Amino acid sequence: MDERGLARVRAQLEGFAAVVFAGLPRSDQRATGLRYLRGLMLDGRRKSMQPMAERLGVDHQQLQQFLTSSTWEVAGVRRRLATAAIELVDPQVWVVDDTGFPKDGKASACVARQYTGTLGKVANCQIAVSVHAAASAASAVLDWRLFVPESWDETCVPDQEGEVANPHAHRLRQSRQSAYTLDEAGAKKPHVRRQLPGQEQVALIRDRRAAARLPDTERYRPKWLMALEMLDELGGWGLRPPLLTADAGYGQVAEFRLGLTERGIGYVVATTSSTTAQPGDAAPVPVPYPGVGKYPQPKYPDPARTVKDLALRHVSSGADTAHLVRWRHRLPGSLATTGDPDRPADELAGHFFALRIRPAGRAIQRSTHCGPDRVLPECWLLVEWPPTADEPSDYWLSDLPPDTPLAELVRLAKSRWRIEHDYRELKQALGLDHFEGRSWIGWHRHVTLAAAAQLFLTQLRLENPKAQGQD
Repeated sequence: MDERGLARVRAQLEGFAAVVFAGLPRSDQRATGLRYLRGLMLDGRRKSMQPMAERLGVDHQQLQQFLTSSTWEVAGVRRRLATAAIELVDPQVWVVDDTGFPKDGKASACVARQYTGTLGKVANCQIAVSVHAAASAASAVLDWRLFVPESWDETCVPDQEGEVANPHAHRLRQSRQSAYTLDEAGAKKPHVRRQLPGQEQVALIRDRRAAARLPDTERYRPKWLMALEMLDELGGWGLRPPLLTADAGYGQVAEFRLGLTERGIGYVVATTSSTTAQPGDAAPVPVPYPGVGKYPQPKYPDPARTVKDLALRHVSSGADTAHLVRWRHRLPGSLATTGDPDRPADELAGHFFALRIRPAGRAIQRSTHCGPDRVLPECWLLVEWPPTADEPSDYWLSDLPPDTPLAELVRLAKSRWRIEHDYRELKQALGLDHFEGRSWIGWHRHVTLAAAAQLFLTQLRLENPKAQGQD
């Protein structure tokens, strides 16, 4: 947005900022918060502090101090933002996802070499887990967390007996390191990675944490657990999802799905072809008593199978094949020819079928949802199978009622598309990944303010879709 466009919505922006920053204790903090929002929305390639300060005509130290050392609570701003976002978007679903922030150095909080779907590879980056509210017309971020890798948590370093204090950590064995790397031509070449003694690792990690000002309470835990923590925080603010969706990185984790069930949150989540389950009509059978010891619990007569195998068996048994389902129109400007007369170019469609299954696994068997009769809980398996493919392309699990129509399952499973708009706008237009500071609190404040700027633009779009600068 240029200066003239921003001037036209000045009164609206000031009113929006007054609500968002109402909890900030000092007037200069509220004024700087408004100024930071203006800097994020003004045209410019970089939205880090110095370029923004130049465009705003202020000293960049003022913006830096507001992010890194000023005394204001980011949680209060997020609560007001999340509440406003729910009222504005009126979401049909909430979406859990994560995104990567590539970095060059090693000092930024929680940066490490780790896999990020943003780049589709292992890279030096930070990773953020986020929760979004989504409807067909709009979406908005509700909460953020910065993922803490094991290399930033000294409780993940094995002691002399090889034990780690962090209950979520994997053992850091020498065998986890790759035995080779790639040269410039892409060929494998051997290398030796020097392993620091445990005490030196602990000292190094503590120094890094202190420099980035990581709170002592922030420790490594898996991303799915961070998502559940955010849902609990949002629940504490009186906000509850109508339904939750997530990609297979979350949906394949039985503990995550169980956590949603325990919280009474319905879901449609993607999963992998290797997820195991029993058919929906399978039932455990009694096991003969051997005459000594405890009476054995009932067991399923056949081992659990992968969802891919269940889908293949469903089709080979002569059951109904996949049905064409159209779930939404393409966005303007994204029309494409499909070459399929059943799929108009202005619609997104695919071939699907759904069957009832009983997801298996130790976590489910140990949970309270698997009763004393050892019956596994039943759910939907939604399968997408392109007619030209030899096997399914995608799988989802859902705990929606057995009478849920196929078209509704598909629509909800495909509802995650809106958050790609969130990430694209936040990164390309609002400088989400332009923060160059190194502190934990600075990162969380920057991404929160970027989310505030996006929510304001979303408000403008919904009020006046043709508003200049908001296409």
